[in-house]
Amino acid sequence: MPTKRPKKTPAPASDPMTGVFTDGSAVPNPGEGGWGAVYVVDGDVISEAFGYGGQTTNNRMELSALIHAVDLVPQGTETTVYSDSNLAVRTINEWAAGWEKRGWRRKSGPVENVDLVKEAYAAYKARPELSLVWIKAHVGFTWNEYADELANRGRVER
Repeated sequence: MPTKRPKKTPAPASDPMTGVFTDGSAVPNPGEGGWGAVYVVDGDVISEAFGYGGQTTNNRMELSALIHAVDLVPQGTETTVYSDSNLAVRTINEWAAGWEKRGWRRKSGPVENVDLVKEAYAAYKARPELSLVWIKAHVGFTWNEYADELANRGRVER
């Protein structure tokens, strides 16, 4: 009998103006990497961060952005954290709990980027007021595009 998949969290239908928006990139992939995160309330930037990842991959930078996003939001403040990496969102929301129970192993072998997966999963588990949601990339969502620019700054400016 097939296993039922969990429901996907729907992507926002309109351009959200409140939340934390994250992005990570490596150019080429793998290559020089950067991550970015911006915390916005009603269209106003509250705080932002970006950083350099050295020789790395897109996935590592996406996870790094999610980890740094947690620090931008004051403890106890309910908000949504948006990532355009469906893989990163599903890793934290759907798969990490099972991997943790199995000693950080997938049914088919090791968990990739396990160091960052453990850190991100622990960070979001400790902050239940933060919900992690996938947002479609490069379709004009204002703050997702801004996070993309921050990730590129992190990669280029070092």
